[in-house]
Amino acid sequence: MPNAAAAAPSIPTRKFIRDFSTTERFAANFCIANAQLAVTKNGDPYLACLLSDKSGTAPARRWSMPPEEFQRLPTEGFVYAEGRTQPFKGELQLIIDRIEPIEPSKDELRDLLPASERPVEEMFSELNALLATIQHPAIKALVRAYLDDEMLIGQFKQAPAAKMMHHAYLGGLLEHTLTLLNLANVICPLYPKINRDVVLIGLFLHDLGKTREISFDGAFAYTDRGELIGHIVDGAIMLHDKAQQAMRTSGARFPKHAITVLQHIIISHHGKPDFGAAKYPATPEAILIAMIDNLDAKTTISLTAARPNRAKASDLGGNFTEKQWALDNVKLFRPNPLD
Repeated sequence: MPNAAAAAPSIPTRKFIRDFSTTERFAANFCIANAQLAVTKNGDPYLACLLSDKSGTAPARRWSMPPEEFQRLPTEGFVYAEGRTQPFKGELQLIIDRIEPIEPSKDELRDLLPASERPVEEMFSELNALLATIQHPAIKALVRAYLDDEMLIGQFKQAPAAKMMHHAYLGGLLEHTLTLLNLANVICPLYPKINRDVVLIGLFLHDLGKTREISFDGAFAYTDRGELIGHIVDGAIMLHDKAQQAMRTSGARFPKHAITVLQHIIISHHGKPDFGAAKYPATPEAILIAMIDNLDAKTTISLTAARPNRAKASDLGGNFTEKQWALDNVKLFRPNPLD
């Protein structure tokens, strides 16, 4: 096996993970994530990882994995793998016989990276329409400073909202942000004292730092800047720069606390320091934004796990999913209770 990543082997007919049955052979290119060299009860090393393509993700194992062969694999990247499928605790598991690193072509990447099912420009047009309802002139100028940044908006349209959790697909950040704005559009009228303009722009800005945190031109991974700074701090830095730009280009004058409160929303939207927030939410708008963000993230994670868009060919009919670590390790009940 070569030390460097090889060219992707030619695979005449691509079959996707979602179409795998429970007992068949597979040979295909995949994304690999969370690759770990684990040890069996007998002390034998084995590969534990997740393999994915644009259709879904499956846990994978290669038994009797030599450590030197493991060292050749990317922790997050692309591989060619051969093996067989098998049922395991109500889920499909991939048992690998052969695995090696690859560098897929741009055409092959389309089969490997998941993408939003909604057209990007359709979502962006809907987002623009919601942002256009903001009333305060300085906040409107701030929105314009972001929207006029073609490079940023180009990345915003394509970026995933996460590397592995919710909306972890191309266009996922835009889709997540649009859902939050639609939720706010319904919720804000129920609370007349809430500042709707602050909520809408806060939701628009809260995750924009992910355009710098996550690389998505290949396997989703954290950039160096993402590892060292992260999207929360980067979003607050970006806001300072855009506010200065808005004041220079439009003459906008922000109310005394406006930018500080918006930066607070960005650094507190994870809710608690244990979950990555730099501060607890400390304004009504920050509290609402943190809860709406959590609502969409956890609901999306649960629906993706328990009720995917279409049934897997390997669906074994089990009533519960595997434990969902992003949901406090609960196993989700799959059936719709009214079906």
